Amino acid sequence: MNDEEVLLEKLRDDYGQLRITEAEGYRFLYFGEQTEQSCSFVAEPAWLEYDYTRAMLLGCFWQSTPRDTLMLGLGGGALANCLIEHFQSGKLTAIELRPAVVELASRWLGLTRDERFHVGIGCAESYVRSAPSSCDLLFMDLYMEGGISRLQMQKEFFQACHRTLRPGGVMVINQWQMGETGQPYASRLLQDLFGDRYLQVAVEEGNILLFVPASGELQLDRVAMLEWADRLEQQLGYSLRPYIQLLRRANEAPPL
Repeated sequence: MNDEEVLLEKLRDDYGQLRITEAEGYRFLYFGEQTEQSCSFVAEPAWLEYDYTRAMLLGCFWQSTPRDTLMLGLGGGALANCLIEHFQSGKLTAIELRPAVVELASRWLGLTRDERFHVGIGCAESYVRSAPSSCDLLFMDLYMEGGISRLQMQKEFFQACHRTLRPGGVMVINQWQMGETGQPYASRLLQDLFGDRYLQVAVEEGNILLFVPASGELQLDRVAMLEWADRLEQQLGYSLRPYIQLLRRANEAPPL
């Protein structure tokens, strides 16, 4: 929190401190004292400010009309707002561990109330184990105050998440990059599970986004993807072209 930010609310739950601040038309969700977890543009809650959330939208290229979309980790809800506002989503379900996060997102961050959107409170691991073949598009974004969730480093969890996909489904994983290697922390584990031909893109914030198909390989048709991005640009207010240009197979990804 800098000198320009105004504290709107602070509370503590079983997992630590949560804060909402505001500055220059934006509101921020913090985990603990320093971890800026989410950002919401007050005038347009469906706006995505962070590069990594914009890059996650590439999953919608391969699954443009999902019947069921699953988000593991709600955060401030900007991604949920964007999916509901700008993409042809069917049912969108978010699983969030912390009820207080949902309360703050609803009270301060403009979390959508669309009838297609549902939030379930509970553990992502328990949920995915009970929901095989239940979604067409899965977004995994599990972080705590100290960084990436331990679940996003565990073989059994990745396998359970992958099993939730229906044929043709896509899993989008927000991982953290190992230094400047252009590879995620769990790269060896992920390659053992899914081979080295899944797609990934690293962004300047240090995140690396992975796109894993239910089976086979995702087609990397950059021309078609760029045309898709251009059609979306006016609607979104920003371009997805930079992330498409950097998209690579795991075994081809150069360091930043």
